[in-house]
This record gives sequence, structure tokens and C-alpha cells, in this order.
Amino acid sequence: MTTAPSGRRLPRLTNTTRGLVDGWNRLGSQTAFYVRALGFTWEAVVRYKTETLRLIANMSLGVGALAVIGGTVVVVTTLTMSVGGLVAIQLFRSLSDVGVQALSGFASAYINTRLAAPLVACIGLAATIGAGATAQLGAMRINEEIDALEVMGIRTITYLVSTRVVAGVVVTVPLWCMASLAGYMATRTLVIFAYGQAPGVYDHYFHTYLQPTDLIWSMLQVIGTATSIMLVHTYYGFNASGGPAGVGEAVGRAVRASLVVAVAVTLAVAMAAYGVSGDFNLSG
Repeated sequence: MTTAPSGRRLPRLTNTTRGLVDGWNRLGSQTAFYVRALGFTWEAVVRYKTETLRLIANMSLGVGALAVIGGTVVVVTTLTMSVGGLVAIQLFRSLSDVGVQALSGFASAYINTRLAAPLVACIGLAATIGAGATAQLGAMRINEEIDALEVMGIRTITYLVSTRVVAGVVVTVPLWCMASLAGYMATRTLVIFAYGQAPGVYDHYFHTYLQPTDLIWSMLQVIGTATSIMLVHTYYGFNASGGPAGVGEAVGRAVRASLVVAVAVTLAVAMAAYGVSGDFNLSG
């Protein structure tokens, strides 16, 4: 048996080492970008009020043809109503198999509050507002508009990135409220009108297990996730390269990365807030 010369292993080792070093450098540059963007948020609110308000209006209701359907508000509400309907269909049948279908209200208060509404709101944010921010910044980068702003003495991270982070977080709070209400309404409507459960029974278990602290944690979870999503999307758009094809590639990478970050932040907040017990007890 013959073995390959050790010299042939060096290029593979060199490429692996180079890849690890490049990945570490990218992580460091992203971290520095995120810290600068968060550090300039107060300056963005104070110096660029008009730009921040314009971005809030564009992100919430949209402009042009998108304003006809209500922009992100309608998209997130529709997604959450679909998920709420799925929660009603699956859980009512599953609970009926063990004879505890009366707990459908508990399932709605637990799943829609802690999982469905925050995740769907963040997915809608990443697919609409986040992707739009990446495309806008990427187009400005390849058209050298960002370079022109820097030549004019404008802090581009403050004007372009921090304002979008602030606007995204501000828009996310009412989006989460509408998403939660839409999920509750969809689940309650299907359970009562489609499956014939008594409204009093559903409302009793729903209000019993819907804790105010869960709503607060859910909102904080959405705010943290929205901040992470906007930071990821603005980074990829701000550093896009390679022409129009590079902008499209940056949007795809940003969406994939932001969805992973959203799930990770949701898991971290859920473990920190609810622990391993779930903060409820069923007995009978």
C-alpha cells in the first residue's frame, strides 16, 4: 500500500485554515458593524427624525402599489390568522382524542402567545421589511450612492442603518399586537363555530391560562428578534457587491441568516423566560 506524499496535504490544510481565518474575520467585522449601528441609534432619532418617520411609514403601510393592500400589516396579519387556524384544527383534534377538548382555550393562550405570534411576526418582518432594506441598501451601494453620502460628510451607518433599525423595531410592536389578536381570533372562531365548542368553556380556559407576564415576554422577544433581523439585513445590504446579481445574492443570504437568528433568539428568550417547567400545571 502506498501513501500520498505529505506535501499534497498542505494545500488542503492551507485552504481549511484560510477559510477559518476568513470566517473569523467576517464575524469580527459583522460584530463591529452591529455595535456601531446600535451605538448610533440615539443619534439617528435625534438628527434624522424625518428620515426615521418616513421609514416607519414605508415599513408599516407601504408605498405605491404595496399601499393598496396595506403593506406588511396585511401580510403579517394574514400569516398569523393562517397559523391560528392551524393551531385550532390540529390541537382540537389532538385534545379530542384524549377527551380534553375543553382545553382548546388553554392551547390558544399558550401556543399563540409564546410561539406562533412572535415567530410569524418575525418571519413576516424578515421577508418584507428586512428583504426590502437589504435591496435598498444594496442598490445604493452598487450605484455608489453610499460613497457619495460619505463624501458629503454624512455618517452613512447612522443615516442608513441605525434609522432602519429604529424604524423596524417601532413597526414591529404594533405588528406583534395585530398578529396576536389575529391568531386569537382565528383559533377561537374555528373552535367555536366549526367544532361547536361552547364559547363560555373556551373563554374560561383561555383567560385562565393567558398570563400578562407571557404577553410582556412575548413583546420583548419580538423586539429583540426584530433588532437582530434588521441588523443582519442592513449589514448584508450595506456591504453588497457584484452588481444587480450581487444584490440579489445579498438578499438571499440575509433572509436565510435572519431566519436562523430569529429562531435562535426566540429559543434563548423562551428558555430564559419560561425555563424548563413552562410555568403552568395541569391536574385533574
